Amino acid sequence: MGSAAHRRPFAARTATTLRAWLELVRWHKPSGRLILLIPAGWSLWLLPQAPPPVPLVLAVVVGGLAVSAAGCIANDLWDRRIDTQVDRTRRRPLAAGRVGVAEALGLLLLFLLLALAVVLWGLPAANRGLCLLLALATLPPVLLYPSAKRWFAFPQLVLAICWGFAVLIPWAAASGSLQGWPLAMAWLATVLWTFGFDTVYAMADRDDDRRIGVRSSALSLGARAPAVVTLCYGGTAACLALAALHLPPGPAALQPLGWAVGAVAALGMVREGLALRRPPGSAGFFGRHFSRQVWLGGLLLLALVLGRLP
Repeated sequence: MGSAAHRRPFAARTATTLRAWLELVRWHKPSGRLILLIPAGWSLWLLPQAPPPVPLVLAVVVGGLAVSAAGCIANDLWDRRIDTQVDRTRRRPLAAGRVGVAEALGLLLLFLLLALAVVLWGLPAANRGLCLLLALATLPPVLLYPSAKRWFAFPQLVLAICWGFAVLIPWAAASGSLQGWPLAMAWLATVLWTFGFDTVYAMADRDDDRRIGVRSSALSLGARAPAVVTLCYGGTAACLALAALHLPPGPAALQPLGWAVGAVAALGMVREGLALRRPPGSAGFFGRHFSRQVWLGGLLLLALVLGRLP
């Protein structure tokens, strides 16, 4: 009886700790992880040799999750004092004291090492050097992005540049280069999409950010934000369409279906941007908008897949 009584508190403490770690890296909210992996999918399915090999896809997924986790931890370490002053973030593990700074730093190192392991042992050996250089180039913007809101009027642009590496690294891993019109268009599409949806995400915090004195594209753009976001979303779909036009077509029977799916996603994105002109009063509107981008970005990926199936 005594040993069982001791085991239960230990099990409860372990479960509480694991839950706090999952919240720290946002794995309890899959939308934010998928929204990073989707551009990597665009890149893989725009390759001339698509469809991509399964081992490469798995390596990209694991590496993307590791980098995303590291970015979330770095963000919360930078913002642990600011987060306590913002209603949306005050319950995050570091801000609420459920995870300590030393603990978070250990997890940050662990996920960075996992991402490095994926580059060194999970990607094709012939192209590993270029991928390693790109991975190292990713670190400064990923780790510095959380501080951008303190000194840059458009910190969401820094995040968009970080997201762009999700396109560059898979392409480099598969082709050994950073050349090609489809790559340039996929990178631009990712930057536009990320800047757009993260600007919307920042709209929910405008009052708190203004009071605290931190910056965001939502504040800097002001009344122009809905128009800029709409242009970003339209540009995203247009860039991916231009990229797809320069690639060998897949089965003729699936081509019309692929373009139809892409058109639905493009119209959905533009509609989401236009809806920002008169958003509902509920703060949850902006969170739902962010989640819908996962579906719309996923539809654009599906359109590419349908167009490239063997």
